Amino acid sequence: MATIDGLPPLREVIAAHDLVAKKQLGQNFLLDLNLTAKIARCAGDLTGCDVLEVGPGPGGLTRGLLAEGARHVVAVEKDARALPALAEIAAAYPGRLTVLHGDALDLDLSAHLRPPVKVVANLPYNVGTELLVRWLTPAVWPPFWSSLTLMFQKEVAERIVARPRGDHYGRLALLAQWRAEAKIVMSLPPEAFVPAPKVHSAVVHLTALPAPRYPATEKVLMRITAMAFNQRRKMLRSSLKGLSPDIEDRLLAAGIPPTARAEEISLEAFCTLARSFD
Repeated sequence: MATIDGLPPLREVIAAHDLVAKKQLGQNFLLDLNLTAKIARCAGDLTGCDVLEVGPGPGGLTRGLLAEGARHVVAVEKDARALPALAEIAAAYPGRLTVLHGDALDLDLSAHLRPPVKVVANLPYNVGTELLVRWLTPAVWPPFWSSLTLMFQKEVAERIVARPRGDHYGRLALLAQWRAEAKIVMSLPPEAFVPAPKVHSAVVHLTALPAPRYPATEKVLMRITAMAFNQRRKMLRSSLKGLSPDIEDRLLAAGIPPTARAEEISLEAFCTLARSFD
């Protein structure tokens, strides 16, 4: 069966290269090229952009990104079995696909990219959150990327966009929303994947803000929120008492009731509290 880019259907690619998904690599493959193209479009206009993809597997999303006009795709793949399939895509799109064999957690990926850069990936489940946190906490801001369009387990996606007083609200929401606009743009059922995971998935689109939404020192903000959410059922005057002997006064000055709990406090209020320690 012919495809729009002239390459074989993904089921044939997987069979030809014996690409059985490995649980230990967090692999779940999307085989529907219409879905991978839709995910690529969620990233917006790709023309004139370099795109970073982590965990391309057999290359379904890679093909979507190239077909949507990405100037250059840098695909990072840890599984050596997928490299021949990705090489076939590179041959079909001369000069527009670079495949890096290695662990995205160990590579300086920005060195291979030319601005403007968008990150688009069906992230392996076992490293998705860690990669997101790294991309949100670079040494300098703005980061090397202008947007992130990432697939996660639906529960993780909901944690990224959560608001105060919600069940999913926590440090990941605060970090993501402090430095980016974050929204869920697509949901996918388990049966869209091979093998089918036990959970639903969702695509989150994050657009980098030129500066953090509210002023605060990252190190201080991260320490305060870690202490607050590590004991999220405790009142803040208790969970944060190790920060300062006058923590109740600092909370009140930031407009935060000392008897409140972490899940009730807005990002703006946490930033105000963090500034009191600068």
